[in-house]
Amino acid sequence: MSHEIEMKLALGETGPQLLLQHPLLRNGVDAAQRLANTYYDTRQGELEAARIALRLRRCNDSWVQTLKTSGEGSGGFSRRHEWEWPVAGDALDLAGLAELPPCAELGAGVLQRLEPRFTTDFERRLWRLELADATIEVALDQGEIRAAGRRVPIRELELELKDGDPQALWRLALALAETVPLRPAEASKAARGSALLSEGWTLPQGQRDTQRLHRALLALDAFTDTGEDGWRATARETLLELDAQVHGEAGSLADMLERPDWLSVNFGRTALRLAHRLAA
Repeated sequence: MSHEIEMKLALGETGPQLLLQHPLLRNGVDAAQRLANTYYDTRQGELEAARIALRLRRCNDSWVQTLKTSGEGSGGFSRRHEWEWPVAGDALDLAGLAELPPCAELGAGVLQRLEPRFTTDFERRLWRLELADATIEVALDQGEIRAAGRRVPIRELELELKDGDPQALWRLALALAETVPLRPAEASKAARGSALLSEGWTLPQGQRDTQRLHRALLALDAFTDTGEDGWRATARETLLELDAQVHGEAGSLADMLERPDWLSVNFGRTALRLAHRLAA
């Protein structure tokens, strides 16, 4: 088991091109991979209900099985448990899963009912940045999620801490946001796939500022995937609730959401500053 500490950022349409021109990354990628992933759950969604994601990933001719818990954090920043190990082929290692604490709590019957639910297929470009206070892996993912004949694009950036100070993730995200239109994202690929499969998003309630920001960012994830303007309205309303608690940045974000080109460099910088301040 390992602890995964990462920052997830959604990119605008011009984001990938502008990211490749950023001074920290423009010397070229360190690696590129094509990743095909199948996510598993029971038909009743028992893993999702337990806030667990299980996938089988193929990269070239090798297969890796990964189990992740939902973790803690907000504003795109998260810490979560992760178990990952190689498998022989395109079949789940049920015996290995049964030994893991999250699956042991669910019971063997759940594992026997697992089946493929949705897939993700994307290209990943990787950079390994050796910074003054941390080593961070930067992953640019571009592709799509497919479920039940429907699909949504993947255009996201993951910053994963390999060693050092977790605060370096925030500093790197803010540095990239100076020239790249991006925003903190809350929904994982697994959560987006589940929402696509069920054709529905569920947003949590909450009274704390971090919970309100989490709700607003999830609403933007839903808006991005569905194009339904009601989700953008929900994000605005939630940000205005934050603004009522004397967070001026939230009000600025709500104002920007009224524009067609809302996902701008200014939006990303402001959202990251707000998320970082609330996380602190």
